[in-house]
Amino acid sequence: MLADTPRNAPPADGLIKDTTTAAFRQDVLSESMKQPVLVDFWAPWCGPCKQLTPVLEKVVREAGGKVKLVKMNIDEHPQIAGQLGVQSIPAVFAFQRGQPVDGFMGALPESQIRAFIERLVGPLGPSAVEEVMAEADRLAAAGDASGAAELYAGILAQDPSHAPALAALAKLHVELGDLEGARRLIDMAPADKARDPAIAGARAALELAEQAGSLGDTAELERRVAANPLDHQARFDLAIALNARGKREEAVDQLLEIVRRDRNWNEDGARKQLVQFFEAWGPMDPATVAGRRRLSSILFA
Repeated sequence: MLADTPRNAPPADGLIKDTTTAAFRQDVLSESMKQPVLVDFWAPWCGPCKQLTPVLEKVVREAGGKVKLVKMNIDEHPQIAGQLGVQSIPAVFAFQRGQPVDGFMGALPESQIRAFIERLVGPLGPSAVEEVMAEADRLAAAGDASGAAELYAGILAQDPSHAPALAALAKLHVELGDLEGARRLIDMAPADKARDPAIAGARAALELAEQAGSLGDTAELERRVAANPLDHQARFDLAIALNARGKREEAVDQLLEIVRRDRNWNEDGARKQLVQFFEAWGPMDPATVAGRRRLSSILFA
């Protein structure tokens, strides 16, 4: 049984929290003696605040504990914002050693927020999340699905919208035949991540697995192709079945043969199926790179 991701994950390890006027000294001033603390002054009615806060949270999580984020609703707790001279929101102040040392106003893009934090703590480099993702990917490639799933789920516990981890965990479920589990994970992707390449790849992998489930044994399909090399439907089905068994290069061979023989078959169906393969495997997969090159040599010969 693979690890799954919780539906509602708590903030990551105390890196992000809400505060009050009474708790400000402990949450911000005392904590800033250990590492920089960002204070995000916001209000429920503030549209730009709703854009900024998720980006702040994302970068703070990726900083891996080098900085903390404290959020203060100025409608409920206006005193601190007033003392700091906050006249518009969103406003972010950075505290170090008990003192405000930097800040900005407005909903900055992620690149500028990252640069702002790096001024406080130095280059962030690969984030802790990126390092965990790399290790999880290594385990998955080595066949340790359980170990990889546990790491992916850990990332999602901190950031449920992390598209690469969500997609990778869904693909593990696909590979182990748990298509319903894969579908549940893909459906958990937020609307703004629905077209993320990683999520699209997981969705393509799920669709391919569903197609393959109705095709049966490859031996019968191979006999049909050998008996009639122009049976493009049998060759097409064979490619999908081969892919489901991890034989990517052989699957590509079959679809390219259809493209060579009849590009227009099934409304360019073989080429379109190759594109779906490439999407499911990812742009850097060796089978994708080689397959795209071979397809191009046929199309533009």
